[in-house]
Amino acid sequence: MAAAEADLNEDEYAGLELIRETGGIHQSDFWKELDVSSRKGSRIADALADQDLIQREETVYNGHNTYYLTPAARDLDFSLLMAGDQLSPFVGDDEVNAHSDTFSQFVMNLAYEE
Repeated sequence: MAAAEADLNEDEYAGLELIRETGGIHQSDFWKELDVSSRKGSRIADALADQDLIQREETVYNGHNTYYLTPAARDLDFSLLMAGDQLSPFVGDDEVNAHSDTFSQFVMNLAYEE
């Protein structure tokens, strides 16, 4: 557990775990899931953002202004998308041709890692 996490109270820790488990949640749903008031939910989100444990991005959700809460980037594990130093060709919007050189190189890099 990181030093900042050790200083969290029970509600803040529960909020951080919820954000990590969901991968991201709208603040308007966040406080409902935690079963706290919207005011308390805002305070929890503020505290987590102030400690750089989460990121808050302004957004509109169900016609209302809110925030989208996501885990801090340092909590994300991209290792499963990598083969050596090559990023998976499946990351992105392009359709990948299974017979392409890019895909073949990625698979070969996976084989060499084992």
